[in-house]
Amino acid sequence: MNLELRHLKVVCAIAETGSVTKAASQLGLAQPALTAQLQRIERTLGGPLFDRDRRGARPTALGELVLSRARVLLPAMKGLQDEAARLAAGGFSTLSRYRIGAIGGPVFAHLLHRISADQPEAQISTYASYYVDELATMVLNGKLDYAQVGVCGDALPSAEYGLVWDTIAVDAVCVLMREDHPQAKGLEVDLAELASEQWSAAAGDGCFEDCFAAACARAGFAPRRVLETDVRACIDMVELGVAIGLCQPTFRPPAGLTTRPLKGAPLRWRLLLGWHPESPASRSSAKTLELARESYRDVIARNEDYVEWTRDHPHLGGSSGTQLAAA
Repeated sequence: MNLELRHLKVVCAIAETGSVTKAASQLGLAQPALTAQLQRIERTLGGPLFDRDRRGARPTALGELVLSRARVLLPAMKGLQDEAARLAAGGFSTLSRYRIGAIGGPVFAHLLHRISADQPEAQISTYASYYVDELATMVLNGKLDYAQVGVCGDALPSAEYGLVWDTIAVDAVCVLMREDHPQAKGLEVDLAELASEQWSAAAGDGCFEDCFAAACARAGFAPRRVLETDVRACIDMVELGVAIGLCQPTFRPPAGLTTRPLKGAPLRWRLLLGWHPESPASRSSAKTLELARESYRDVIARNEDYVEWTRDHPHLGGSSGTQLAAA
């Protein structure tokens, strides 16, 4: 007799119920028929899978080995059957598993929330990194389905990874400062008025520091070196008056602090969603991208001053977007 998946289901049922009689009832079989089937399975595998007495059935060492394999194989086969059925029906528009890497932020958190609400049965795993190249490499190698990243201005992740990148939103970079800061009175801040300030920002890669230096040069000054650290330390430095911060308008400042966009938007930040065009995730990309854009709208709505400011800057904020790059 060749071992089949239905035989593994029998072994799992006996282990879960602790009784051949209970397993037979669960599987809709007569107890003598299930006992005979178990005996054939044990002969095929070369030994008893359960010690049975009046207290029930307990797996032997061989039984534990079979169970450990069965508990991996059965869900995997079920997932394969479900995905194949959706593909054959032409309805492969959603994933049953989402592996998403991100640099982080509230838009990412809201995206996970929206995926969970839209697909309660979906399995979601996350990976965090400061580095776009690391996330892109993991998508290319099939370790992630999507990467949600941010890049400076019109910059794009390297094309060498062959990924598709689509825009979630483009925002003006904001200044994080104390509410009693002299420049916090209006809806925006003139960069030239901040020439003497010490700056802080969350760590990351890319060209942002160079772009910031260039924006300051256009405003007529050379900035003091940006102090890069984690978000919590940036907040502490701003609260203590040690520095002012650079942040996205999606950032929700704690009590006593506020954010203001830079006048004229000399610095912009683009949120992107990336995937491989030949991966299963590509078939769900339109849906996932729309959820990401809805997540951005959820988050930015909390910053009422910024939303008001963007009415005079229609090229910023949420974007219906188009595909930016594909190899």
